[in-house]
Amino acid sequence: MSDEEKISFTQAYGRALHDAMAADPSVILLGEDIADEEGGGVFKVTGGLSTKFGRDRVRTTPISEQAIVGAAIGASLAGMRPVAEIMLMNFITVAMDQIVNHAAKLRFMSGGQTSVPITIRTRTGAGMGAGGQHSDMLEAWFAHVAGIKVVVPSSPADAVGLLTSCIFDDDPCLFIEDALTRAVTGPAPPPGHRIPLGKANVLRTGSDVSVISYGRPIQDVVPMAERLAQEGISVEIVDLRTVSPLDTETVLQSVAKTGRAVVAHEAPRSFGVGAEVVARIQEHLLGDLKSPVLRVASRDVAVPFSRLLEQEFLYQPSAIESAIRQTLEWRKPR
Repeated sequence: MSDEEKISFTQAYGRALHDAMAADPSVILLGEDIADEEGGGVFKVTGGLSTKFGRDRVRTTPISEQAIVGAAIGASLAGMRPVAEIMLMNFITVAMDQIVNHAAKLRFMSGGQTSVPITIRTRTGAGMGAGGQHSDMLEAWFAHVAGIKVVVPSSPADAVGLLTSCIFDDDPCLFIEDALTRAVTGPAPPPGHRIPLGKANVLRTGSDVSVISYGRPIQDVVPMAERLAQEGISVEIVDLRTVSPLDTETVLQSVAKTGRAVVAHEAPRSFGVGAEVVARIQEHLLGDLKSPVLRVASRDVAVPFSRLLEQEFLYQPSAIESAIRQTLEWRKPR
C-alpha cells in the first residue's frame, strides 16, 4: 500500500469491515439495506461485502432497531462478533433497553462468564438540515453506562484502526460516524492497522494551551492551531478518540504542561462529555491552572430543521479560537 494513498471516511469504514470479515469468519453484519441487492447500505459503506462474503454474513434486516441489536446480542452469546448498523443515532433510542440493560450488563450479571463482543455502528451530526430526529450527538448518554465503550474517530486512518479494534474487542462498543465528513479524505493506514481503545492521541504538541476534543471539531482545530502558531500561540491538540473509557492520564499530562485548556464538542453543552473532562482537570490540576478551563459546544436546544437556525445551534470554530485567546488573556482578579 502506498503512503500516498488517500481514502474517505466512507471507504475507511468499509475497509475495516472487509478486512475484519476476511480475517475472522465469526464477524457478521446486520442492518437495514446493507446487502448489495438493497444497495450496499444507505451510506454505501457495506457495498460489495454481501457479494464477497455471502448473505449469511451480511444480513439485511427489517426496519426494527430492537430486532437488529437483539439479534446481535444473541449472536454474540453464540460465539459470533456481530457488527450492527443503526442507520442514525437518534434511532438508537428505540434499542436502549437492549443496549443498556443487556449488552452492557451481561458481563456483570454473569459474574464475568459472558462477554458481548458486538459493535454498533451509527451515524449522526448536525449541519445538513436533517432535523432534530436525525442529527443528535448522544455519546454522553452511553458514556454514562458502565460496560460499553464509546468511540468517535476524527480521521479516515483512525476510523479504520478504531473500528477494527471495536470489532475484535470482547465488550460492546458504540462506534459513532460523522454524517458531514463522510467524503473527507486522509492518508490510508497500513494493513492490519489497529488503535487501542481508551487511549487518546496528542495530534499536535504545544506549550500555551491544550485543546481537547474528538470527532468533527478536530477538523476545525488542526488548521486553527497552525494559523495561531504564526502569531506565536502554541496549541496542543488532544484527540480523545475514545470517549469512554476516557484517557484521563493523557489529558492531565497535556494540561499540566500548558496550564490552560479548552474542551470542544458538537453535542449540547449541558451534561456533555466536556463537563466530565473539565471536572477531572479541575479535580487534579486546580493549583496548576493558569486560567479557568473553558468549554465550547452546541446550544441546549433541539437541532433545528431550518439551515439558518441549525448553524446558530452548532458550535462555531470561531468560538473555539475565542476561548483559546480568552485563556491566554485571563488575569486572576485581585
